[in-house]
Amino acid sequence: MSELETDAGRERDVTNQEWRDTWRIDVDRDPYDIPLEELNPAHGDLFEANKALRYFERLRAEAPVHHCANSQFGSYWSVTRYDDVKAIDQNHELFSSDIKNGGIRLGGQPLEGEPDPMFYLPMFIMQDPPKHDDQRKVIAPMFAPRHLHTLQELIRERAGNILDGLPVGEDFNWVRRVSVELTGQMLATLFDVPQEDRHKLIHWSDTVERIGDPRYFETPQQAFQELWKCWEYFDAVWKERVARDEPGTDLISFLAQGESTKNMPPNEFLGNILLLIVGGNDTTRNSISGGVLALNEHPDQYDKLKRDPSLVANMVPEIIRWQSPVAHMCRTAMEDTEIRGQKIKKWDKIAIWYVSGNRDDERIPNANQFLIDRPDVRQHLSFGFGIHRCVGNRLAEMQLRTIWEEILKRFSHVEVVGEPKYLNSSFIRGITDLPVRVHAR
Repeated sequence: MSELETDAGRERDVTNQEWRDTWRIDVDRDPYDIPLEELNPAHGDLFEANKALRYFERLRAEAPVHHCANSQFGSYWSVTRYDDVKAIDQNHELFSSDIKNGGIRLGGQPLEGEPDPMFYLPMFIMQDPPKHDDQRKVIAPMFAPRHLHTLQELIRERAGNILDGLPVGEDFNWVRRVSVELTGQMLATLFDVPQEDRHKLIHWSDTVERIGDPRYFETPQQAFQELWKCWEYFDAVWKERVARDEPGTDLISFLAQGESTKNMPPNEFLGNILLLIVGGNDTTRNSISGGVLALNEHPDQYDKLKRDPSLVANMVPEIIRWQSPVAHMCRTAMEDTEIRGQKIKKWDKIAIWYVSGNRDDERIPNANQFLIDRPDVRQHLSFGFGIHRCVGNRLAEMQLRTIWEEILKRFSHVEVVGEPKYLNSSFIRGITDLPVRVHAR
């Protein structure tokens, strides 16, 4: 099973709709009225309804290490305080992310027997050292500061073109017209594929989070068939890169040249491609959208930004903290241990909630306030810590900083004019629709 999609991606005898109906919850019920032992903060419906944060507020206060015994993901622990999340993230020996041990998303189980390669998609974020380190090193040069410097003007040019094409004074979906467009163009550049194919990359990225959603796929198997089209596409790209006389400097060329990646089986190749697509898309895309929403919800901060555009650089990590585009990562305990007095058994699944730790007042003063001039703003959890810290974090920040610098040059205000819609996922904290209207300077 691929940990991209959690338990929804297992081979099972029920449709996505039947599975959803089995685990339906009342998202309007106040979490403080639910018995503590019954709380299931990982339910995707809570995130789609934008009701999850109050669950984490209660857990931080009453049960910072909380056990959910019965959920669609099976039994799991939630860790919700900043220091605990960071400590677990940094201890990869005790808390494994390896797909053989259950992977990085809730629902994964230790591997038994021979997995079906149709559903088993290894990727380096779901590997422990040394394999993780060897494969990560292969693509790391793409995100080194020297190489990113060469992308700066390209990002600025593209951001300007996207913004100049917006319909001033008319309503449109910011997510599709701006957030998706900028990140899609960058993905095509990183893979060195035609820009007109960027929509395929976004489609496959979206498919990863829709595998268990009956609004898109009747069964998980249908979704995986769609994802294997991604393998077919990049298999042809791979073969073209290998046949070149001179080695390329794109992500596929790096993978084709790397000692630890050049002989990957098809399912591992697809897994790493999907990791790079999702990683290059979701963090930046949802932070671009989340920043517009946050500034509209905090007009005093928007006014502060207009008075002093130099605050953009400090605002970017605050947006990433506030949005927490990756809501959690999962780890598997590799031996019996204890966290805040709670006894964790070997093979227990532990969700480390970045979205909750980023709102921990014990570690981040006034954490429930969006403050674009926040001191020590880079101390957020959103990029992770330890060996799995986001390899593309500098590129994400560069794109966010550039798009906001260009927004401020062109528009007096980006106004949210309707209710946002959110992704049904407790893994990616995403915004799917954000109705806005831009006003010229």
